[in-house]
Amino acid sequence: MTQAERIAAFVRLGQRLRTLPDDELTTLARRARSHNPWFDEANVRNAVQGVAHLLEEDALRQWASRYPAEPLGEPRRVGVVMAGNIPMVGFHDLLCVLVSGHILLAKLSADDNILLRWVADELLQIEPRFQESVRFVEMLREADAFIATGSDNTARYFEFYFSKKPNLIRRNRSSIGVIAGFEPEEELAQFGPDIFQYFGLGCRNVSKLLVPADYDFVPFLNAMHSWAHVLEHNRYNNNYDYQKSLLLVNRVPHLDTGFMMLTESMQLVSPISVIHYSHYQSEEDLRQQLAEVAQKTQIVVSVNGWYPGSVPAGRAQQPGVDDYADGVDTMAFLTALS
Repeated sequence: MTQAERIAAFVRLGQRLRTLPDDELTTLARRARSHNPWFDEANVRNAVQGVAHLLEEDALRQWASRYPAEPLGEPRRVGVVMAGNIPMVGFHDLLCVLVSGHILLAKLSADDNILLRWVADELLQIEPRFQESVRFVEMLREADAFIATGSDNTARYFEFYFSKKPNLIRRNRSSIGVIAGFEPEEELAQFGPDIFQYFGLGCRNVSKLLVPADYDFVPFLNAMHSWAHVLEHNRYNNNYDYQKSLLLVNRVPHLDTGFMMLTESMQLVSPISVIHYSHYQSEEDLRQQLAEVAQKTQIVVSVNGWYPGSVPAGRAQQPGVDDYADGVDTMAFLTALS
């Protein structure tokens, strides 16, 4: 297949996802949740819509046009260790490997081995010639290059075992929300999806807030109340109860909405149901704090994207096809393989 034919197949896949019958989507979501309770119907629907967003024709063709249309040499077998923290989080790697003309050897996460198989089957029905280019495997011994996503600890493991071949290794990252202090409640509400979608399990979820000194959190807390329904999820509820108990037993000062807690901490990563925050004294202090954690930050989020280089609040979980994890150009890595 030519690159144009490969892209055409993904465009048709995007059209299929955008027009997926509601009953079919509900059935798919039930299958996914029976395997992983975190993958509830709302989040599976969000994930399917997110993949469809990646496959919008104009953006997809423009993105692909920046790279060589075909591999430098023979197609390489690219072993991909897929993450599974949120539904279909590994799809972008699947897209990149196949559009670049290589062969995908995918080792699925045990937490997400329903949805990616399903979307791959949909792609194969649209374009059967991908049959030889998509393989789900348990071992990656046959791979000529590797892409792996995991924690900082597993990244060290990946670096050791994949060191003799080209590799792209991703580590822990989290996202930060920046509040100027003058946002009205209705604008602060835009942070809701960035914090609560996927129950905060994604690297693009806001887990830390940077706020001005003496910031009054009341408007922010009020703005989050429309997300109180997350407490209806049993696992989220259990995490909330557990984290609240820890904060109380350890006498850690915190703010509690009844479904989410805020506590001051320098840590970027926060437990489920908890958001960390820190204060900044000036714009220069804010820039410095963000610079110090840039290597651990996936994205910065602010209302209407007022902070330079940030993502507008409410759109953290809507990456474009050229928004690469860890800021590392996956397509550049793949198209350079020979």
